[in-house]
Amino acid sequence: MDIKTSFATQGYTQARAAAAARPEAAQQSIGKVATSFAETLRAGEETAKSAMLGGADPHALVQALAQTELAVETAVTLRNKVVEAYQEILRMPV
Repeated sequence: MDIKTSFATQGYTQARAAAAARPEAAQQSIGKVATSFAETLRAGEETAKSAMLGGADPHALVQALAQTELAVETAVTLRNKVVEAYQEILRMPV
């Protein structure tokens, strides 16, 4: 076996391991994103309640609302991409 074949075999082995499906990792990532999204919304609500009662300064309220808006826009964009991918799969010939 020559050196090129050896390198090709090593490269294939590494690429195959890197591309292997890991559903557990995907589920954990989705769970972390969902938890982070919910936490951002909860923090925004708490800051808004505090501001209504006079306990938070307006700057903190604006910052919390901006973070919440960004989180919602990101979630909507992600949802749109998933729906678009699903529709593309439905259009594929079988």
